[in-house]
Amino acid sequence: MKRMACMAAAVVILLGVSAATGQSLGDAARAARKNKPPTTSTTRHYDNDNLPKDEHLSVVGPESSGDASNPQAPTPNAPADAAKDKAAEAADHQKAAEDLQKKIDEQKQKVDALNHELDLAQREYRLRAAVMYSDAGNRLRNSANWDKEDAQYKQDIAEKQKAIDAARQELENAQEEARKAGLKQKDQE
Repeated sequence: MKRMACMAAAVVILLGVSAATGQSLGDAARAARKNKPPTTSTTRHYDNDNLPKDEHLSVVGPESSGDASNPQAPTPNAPADAAKDKAAEAADHQKAAEDLQKKIDEQKQKVDALNHELDLAQREYRLRAAVMYSDAGNRLRNSANWDKEDAQYKQDIAEKQKAIDAARQELENAQEEARKAGLKQKDQE
């Protein structure tokens, strides 16, 4: 019983000491930051403590067209020039989008054709292997010739697979270029 009372007293004392000297982690971090010597960096670091509350931060991106500080904003005297510029820009964008889509379509056709060639080569190899291994006499008489042909077929299949991989990479690059240009893909793979 005495042990229990001693342990309870020790727990109460420890809780009282920790509550009296307790400091939140955030307060400790702020105190450490204030005691840290200032750095001479040219970049500005924003966090919740020094974020401006009465000013607006600048936003990265295109400026609005109604901004008076924009020197390239259309003036009321030149609406025809602005319309021509917008029409020319839209036509250029449309032509670029069509070119990218054509490039993607051609690359898809190339990948499909290479896949078809690889499939045919693999089927032919399996047929030749089935014929070779089905006749025991043929296997014994032409084993050296089969080894040469087998190595050649395997090399051709490996080369076709590399060509397919390269074509797929080109297709992915073209799709990424179109995505960066803002072109929406109608049929994603």
